[in-house]
Amino acid sequence: MICTSCSEPNTDNARFCTRCGGALTSSISQSGQVPFGGGEPATAETSGKAIASLVFGCFSFIFPAAIVAIILGHISRSQIRTSAGRLKGSGLAMAGLVLGYMGMVTPVVLIFAAIIIPNLLRARISADEASAVASIKAINTAELSYETAYPMTGYAPNLSSLGGANPCHPSPASACLIDNTLATGMESGYNFAAVGGNPVNGVNTTYVAGAAPTSYNQSGVRQFCSSEDKVIRWDANTGKSTSPPSAAQCQGFTSLQ
Repeated sequence: MICTSCSEPNTDNARFCTRCGGALTSSISQSGQVPFGGGEPATAETSGKAIASLVFGCFSFIFPAAIVAIILGHISRSQIRTSAGRLKGSGLAMAGLVLGYMGMVTPVVLIFAAIIIPNLLRARISADEASAVASIKAINTAELSYETAYPMTGYAPNLSSLGGANPCHPSPASACLIDNTLATGMESGYNFAAVGGNPVNGVNTTYVAGAAPTSYNQSGVRQFCSSEDKVIRWDANTGKSTSPPSAAQCQGFTSLQ
């Protein structure tokens, strides 16, 4: 019997083509005999394992179900390939395989995310806190220069007086001593402030420079500060404050070694 789909010769009583797996529906074979089944087209049966693979794949978020979906998917696809067209359902098996492998991969991704994301967050917090300390040191240096340049004012009355937009022309209101981004009060995930105090005859004899995270536990945790003694201090910030500390608060902080 000749297959009408691929022209492959088959035995007279064959129901499916041995080459393409198609149903042999010719009414008369090469020998002139009526083929098995009276020439009526044979119907391929859907693989039960392919159906089961898809079902278990739908529940692949449950770890054992994902393994079963993968095993049944591979078995059913192998049986379908060698069934000479008697079985169908390759698409169902493939869907079960895809869902099964997704169910296997998802827990691994979640585990890695649970490990990596907190580490990345801690690294970011450490970097932002180190940057905040460096900025407080820069403010200390700027305050010393400001006091020398403007003895009639003493220490800068506020943080913006230490900066200035480009092109910057030094004056008591904008001394051009720090980066203007820092002078605006926010940089690298921290809020900053510098306030002159204890004026004597209009001259500020003290100051406090402080920093607090803009978003607690994301851009930083600790608060930092310094004053005219140039000692950098820190606090664990258990109150989760995002406002720079005052002069009184700063005196109670721990010296940064």
